[in-house]
Amino acid sequence: MLGLGTIINVAAIAAGALVGIILKKGIPDRFKNTIMQSIGLAVVIVGISGALQGIFQVIEGGKLDRNFITGMILCLVIGSIIGEILKIEENLDRLGKWFQNKFTEGESGFAKGFVTASLIYCVGAMAIVGSLEDGLYGKIDVLVVKAMLDGICAIVFSATLGWGVLFSVIPVFAYQGTITLLASFLKPILTDVVVSQMSLVGNILILAIGVNLIEVKKFKVGNMLPSIFLPLIYSLFSMLIP
Repeated sequence: MLGLGTIINVAAIAAGALVGIILKKGIPDRFKNTIMQSIGLAVVIVGISGALQGIFQVIEGGKLDRNFITGMILCLVIGSIIGEILKIEENLDRLGKWFQNKFTEGESGFAKGFVTASLIYCVGAMAIVGSLEDGLYGKIDVLVVKAMLDGICAIVFSATLGWGVLFSVIPVFAYQGTITLLASFLKPILTDVVVSQMSLVGNILILAIGVNLIEVKKFKVGNMLPSIFLPLIYSLFSMLIP
């Protein structure tokens, strides 16, 4: 069944978020702050390790060589410009506030929880690669593993950030479902190189989310989302224009 991996992933996030919401009242604020800082550090490490794995390869003699540096920079710059034009992060925040006013009026931090959880669940390498494998080969192994991890994270996120985490299942379903559907139609251009480049940019954005969580600096990660898909677009144009 096409998209089964995403359905499992969304169900795990929803279940974890509900558990976290139940536990939320029993966690003092000082613990919530420390937990969020810990999560931020963990996300930074995940982003760095994933980015380094995508950039470096072992060549003859056991030496390290770098890949995709120029492409990564161009994707981030051009993708960020596109995102700023489209105001993706602002629209995500506006959507979060709409859900807050519609369903949980009065809860503080709803929009932050919605945007933060949506971005963390969407921009990572597992979301990209897992959705592509689901669409290309019908394999859901990666998304099932991601579902387990996301479900556990959702407990912690919703216990600290509230109901907004639960509603993040909507953009996750739309995002991963769209990638899965497109992958089934774009098999010829989704080479290993293209997928690797998309994963690399995704991990860079994961690093930026981690920095946001520990409040060192605020990156508009939502506006950088188009960067992930530029390697795919470039590959498509390369095929159409010899």
